[in-house]
Amino acid sequence: MLKHLSKSDFESTLKENDVVLVDFYADWCGPCKALLPSLESLAADFEGKAVISKVNVDHESEISSEFGIRSIPALLYFKKGELAGKQVGVQSKAV
Repeated sequence: MLKHLSKSDFESTLKENDVVLVDFYADWCGPCKALLPSLESLAADFEGKAVISKVNVDHESEISSEFGIRSIPALLYFKKGELAGKQVGVQSKAV
């Protein structure tokens, strides 16, 4: 299941889980909507192993600014609370 993160639980989610994928998105973003089925599939595939999450850039601008999000969708990969990678744009599930 996809986890929607906000300022109140963003940091704790990163600290409490070994692997976290964060999708920075907006409800009005077409490419973000195109990415959703892949994220939902990943969340099911990695349940109990990794957290697949979303941050709405319109509602959580502070988090978006902290990570320099300028284009969406933006995927950030965290390992043990540290940023391990970043991709911008629609990605296939395999990527």
